[in-house]
Amino acid sequence: MIHAVYPGSFDPLHNGHVDLIRRAARIYEKLTIAVLHNEAKSNALFDTNERVEIIREVVEGMEGVTVDSFDGLLADYTREIGATVIVKGLRAISDFEYELQMAHLNRQLNPNAETTFIMTATRWSYVSSTRVKELARYGADVAKLVPRATLRRLHEKLPH
Repeated sequence: MIHAVYPGSFDPLHNGHVDLIRRAARIYEKLTIAVLHNEAKSNALFDTNERVEIIREVVEGMEGVTVDSFDGLLADYTREIGATVIVKGLRAISDFEYELQMAHLNRQLNPNAETTFIMTATRWSYVSSTRVKELARYGADVAKLVPRATLRRLHEKLPH
């Protein structure tokens, strides 16, 4: 059984993330969505527990998919949970340059974990958590960009 981990901040979870989760879940028997707890990110809209709750609601019923949180190095976390694959989504060439460096570093730190890249579906290639937060803070309608669980939490957090 291949255990993959899809790490990220997911602040907030958007439809591009969900599409990637569904696609990765078809490839790997076990997929852990790993929410990074990063104290250094002071611009987080949702705390780690809120992000985990949102994702759990969205992936409920998806076979083989679990949600967890971690802090520290991804290479250590993959080793700790027994994952042998790291899944990363790519939207553009600029994503590839950064993610390639991270893949090499993770491989150096944990030779038992391979990184795989999944190209973001074209319809979500322009969506990022940063843009979703920015639009939502200005009261724009982001209903087509995020799952219902995220939209509900955005409305609670940023009432307009």
